[in-house]
Amino acid sequence: MRIFVTGATGYIGSAVVRELLEAGHQVIGLARSDTAAAALSAVGVDVHRGDLEDLDSLRAGATAADGVVHAANKHISETTDPAARARVELSAAEAIGAALEGSGKPFAFTSGTLGLTPGRLSTEADTGDLQGTGALRLPTEHAVIAMGERGVRSSAVRLAPLVHGEGDLKGFIPTLVGLARAKGMSAYVGDGTNRWPAVHRLDAARLFRLAVEAAPAGSRLHATGEEGVPFREIAEAIGGLLKVPVVSVAAEDAGNHFSFLGPLVSIDNPTSSALTQQRLGWRPTHPPLIADIKEGHYFNE
Repeated sequence: MRIFVTGATGYIGSAVVRELLEAGHQVIGLARSDTAAAALSAVGVDVHRGDLEDLDSLRAGATAADGVVHAANKHISETTDPAARARVELSAAEAIGAALEGSGKPFAFTSGTLGLTPGRLSTEADTGDLQGTGALRLPTEHAVIAMGERGVRSSAVRLAPLVHGEGDLKGFIPTLVGLARAKGMSAYVGDGTNRWPAVHRLDAARLFRLAVEAAPAGSRLHATGEEGVPFREIAEAIGGLLKVPVVSVAAEDAGNHFSFLGPLVSIDNPTSSALTQQRLGWRPTHPPLIADIKEGHYFNE
């Protein structure tokens, strides 16, 4: 197939591109700069110029392809406006869906697990908590799922918040490492038993390929290699490598210590991928989170 990939030069998108190429697919990559275009051309990807706010460009890219992977994603940061990001993403997804409508072509959209109801093991059958922290992507996810009723083989790939592996420069783990290094301590909230799911970047990339190849229309898929890693274990692994104390902070002090991550770090988000593995034969094979942290690549300054 000829697959149009947004976010094709990003941390996850570049792995998706490599996975698709190695499986024999052709790739069209969205590029908003000359640097991105050159990087795509260097690995044999056809360049399509534009960005997520250029809806005509998105429609043209989707129309020219046999399927679409939406892997573009702005990392959460102090300067990110989550609501504005969600509005841009919804408009982009709707433009792509309109171009694919009635075609039966696949559209794999990147969503996340943090919008799911906290405190219990979530599955692919859960539609999410629109009032919960981290739920801003859910309206777009619901819109993409509904495209399955309009002749688009749509799927939502819910990424674990901890997508890890070499080359991760802006995700949660490097952010936590940076905080621990700057503050001289690695922290967790309360007793640190709240759980976050994790997935290796290369395992996630394989799931995106399987989604465009075989996911049924209107399906939710979970890219979670581990159902839930206790946050305290993450803090301990980081503290051990940095040789700094590992400490508990009270919930009311989370914002002071973790800055913009304060509302997120105490969420309990265990998430199963059993149905995804059953449906598509996806099996995570790369190192789990704590082992990956201990390999040391997150600590190269």
